[in-house]
Amino acid sequence: MISIPHKTKQFLVLLIKLLIVGGAFYFIYNQLANNDKLDWQKFIVLFQKNQSVLGITFILVLSVMNRYFEILKWHNLVQYIQKINIAEATKQVLAALTAGLFTPNGVGEYAGKALYYDKKDTKKVVFLNLICNGIQMVLTVIFGVFGLLYFNTKYAVITSQTVAIVFGALLLLFILLFFVKKITLKGYSIEKLIHKINEIPKSIHQKNIFLGICRYTVFSHQYYFLFLAFDVDLPYLTLIATISSVYFLASSLPTFQFLDFAVKGSVAVYFFGILGVNEWIVIFISTLMWFLNVVLPVIIGSYYVLNFKSNKITTSTSLSEINLTIKK
Repeated sequence: MISIPHKTKQFLVLLIKLLIVGGAFYFIYNQLANNDKLDWQKFIVLFQKNQSVLGITFILVLSVMNRYFEILKWHNLVQYIQKINIAEATKQVLAALTAGLFTPNGVGEYAGKALYYDKKDTKKVVFLNLICNGIQMVLTVIFGVFGLLYFNTKYAVITSQTVAIVFGALLLLFILLFFVKKITLKGYSIEKLIHKINEIPKSIHQKNIFLGICRYTVFSHQYYFLFLAFDVDLPYLTLIATISSVYFLASSLPTFQFLDFAVKGSVAVYFFGILGVNEWIVIFISTLMWFLNVVLPVIIGSYYVLNFKSNKITTSTSLSEINLTIKK
């Protein structure tokens, strides 16, 4: 193994920190400044018309709650390998969010959290992060399917035959997974994965599911209240079903965190267009959701990235190692 001098290592660590933070802020600025679909004049007029200190405070509180539930989820799960306090969990979650901003599907987030722990715990940390993100994805799928079905009964976007084919394909997939769960690939199998999940106490899983539901409820209703703020007058169930459908379909697409609002925005434009909602309102709300729930936490996370203790970094812990662990 090649030995790197201490001063060189310190310089490389500082360079990586600056690249992460600089890259994050560049992508944020680029998306806000060069998006020709954002009509700031209309936004200012509508904001001045409906501005309310109480309303703005309420929306910001929902953003804090959204990220706080994610912190509580990580704090709950990581207790399985190491006891940490809420402040430490906050630091890890926000720093990892910043590191994962411009990596595919937030892979950098896994590496960011793993760097806070000993190398021997890397696989465990990655596995716990998979569970943390996995339960949120499962909830998004469950609520999204119900939302899509409700939306479809009202507006018939998908034919009943297509719905039947999709559910048939899902049923076939579950049956296949059940029969192949013992098949081993490079020492890993579905059965072994289930066994590893079951090693974690049920109380941790139950709390993780509860916190995941809380988080989903918060950010979906933040979306809902923003539509109300922009004078969109639609029935509650219709709006919530549409929001659930948008999150479900947008989350199914591979993307980068910094493009998250663009992906969700494009899907939202289609669905809310069916409801007759103005395109610029949909794009603005999607952008605001991204700004409130990604950009603001990344700004705080940048502080933690710049103050990351370099003595916890080992030359053998790399993004490729994290990526390999995730694939397994």
